[in-house]
Amino acid sequence: MGIMRFNDPLFDRLFEFGSYGGNRSGIMPMDAFRKDDEFVLRFDLPGVHPENISMEVEGQDLTIQAERAWEDTEGAVWLVHERPQGAHSRQIKLGSSLDAENLAASYDQGVLTVTIPVREEAKPRKISIEVGSDAKVLEATGS
Repeated sequence: MGIMRFNDPLFDRLFEFGSYGGNRSGIMPMDAFRKDDEFVLRFDLPGVHPENISMEVEGQDLTIQAERAWEDTEGAVWLVHERPQGAHSRQIKLGSSLDAENLAASYDQGVLTVTIPVREEAKPRKISIEVGSDAKVLEATGS
């Protein structure tokens, strides 16, 4: 398994690629996007029962684990075996601009959606600009 890292000013993704087939874990496909003042992560987990999904946040590390039950195929002759079974996990290292304490998660039709708000202090804010010769003098002298 290889580790691949993507850097972004607001969040870092750290994840492992698994292999399909046999008894190896498969990957947990993810979409990630920012909408207004929050990040949304969506994971495809078809065939996974909600009670077999767990999420944990430790510091800025988000870990998601899911398990798809092994199908009873005793005596079967496999022709193609691409659907991953067993335990799967994904770890995302959240940037310090995200509020890991207030994330929310929901699961619907095989898709786990995780919403992570941007910290108040990291949100863009409007800065007022003073106009006039007095403002220029204060700016130039550092007073």
